[in-house]
Amino acid sequence: MTVQRILVVDDEKSILKIVSYALSEEGFEVHTASDVPTALETFAAVSPALVILDVVLKGASGLDLARELRSGSDVPIIILSARSSEVDRILGLEFGADDYVTKPFSPRELVSRVKAILRRMESCADEKESIQIGDLAIDTLSRQVHVSGTEVHLTRTEYDILLYLARHPGEAFVRDAIVAAVGESAHTGDERAIDVHIHNLREKLEPDPRNPAYILTVRGFGYRLREA
Repeated sequence: MTVQRILVVDDEKSILKIVSYALSEEGFEVHTASDVPTALETFAAVSPALVILDVVLKGASGLDLARELRSGSDVPIIILSARSSEVDRILGLEFGADDYVTKPFSPRELVSRVKAILRRMESCADEKESIQIGDLAIDTLSRQVHVSGTEVHLTRTEYDILLYLARHPGEAFVRDAIVAAVGESAHTGDERAIDVHIHNLREKLEPDPRNPAYILTVRGFGYRLREA
């Protein structure tokens, strides 16, 4: 069985030690960094399966690092932060994070979230089918999404939400149902998280995000993906 690598980025040595120990105990290969340059260098060298990073780093923002990683990779990102407000959580998601965990946190819960995200990745990788809805194409084997032949890069959670809706075209779902279907990573403590993911998906997929043609709002209920 291949050992999965996790990159943990935090400028607090105590946090690095706690997280590294918890993940190592569960069989993960853990790599750490305390600043952005080292994080980018390590990321390129080890190609981690998942990244855990703090919002506040020495001389830089963890959100900027998340955005930079997301610009060239769909690696799952979990943000650790002492900032627990709704605005901070939503901002983290908008910068491309898949999950947001506030400090102080339970190492066991963090490991559980890591495992949930990685399990979803493995489960989706086993599916061998393509879904076509208008000019929107989803290849579930490669986890690639194309609109009018152009590849669109989605975060792990954005992809999972899109795939779930695409497997039930025309069917409307409340936010809680979407959270339950795609797993823990979409849930950051409030329903607004799903709204942010939908907003980001529309910005990436829709010709006119203000007048969506694919992901439609069911007023007073939730969301649905149009039928082919």
